[in-house]
Amino acid sequence: MALLGANVRVAREERRWTLRELAERVGVTTVTLAKVERGDPTVALGIAFEAAALVGVPLFSDDRDRRRIEAARLDDRLAVLPKAVRQPRAFRDDF
Repeated sequence: MALLGANVRVAREERRWTLRELAERVGVTTVTLAKVERGDPTVALGIAFEAAALVGVPLFSDDRDRRRIEAARLDDRLAVLPKAVRQPRAFRDDF
């Protein structure tokens, strides 16, 4: 669940979608989607799979070593991404 959640988060951030945007697409609250991204096992698997499908995350490989390597790579990628994704605010410059 942690690997799937991390993959969902990375894919969401790479698409520059906010947590709220993906939550609306999945049909859940932002709290639930945050649990998906943290790998919380109390979230229904279908919700996690729906989020993964919407951001284009493939399901896991059968190779245990590959999953371990992917988890390490995701940690590296998350380390360089911004902590929060925000939509740019419109501003008025018609003084």
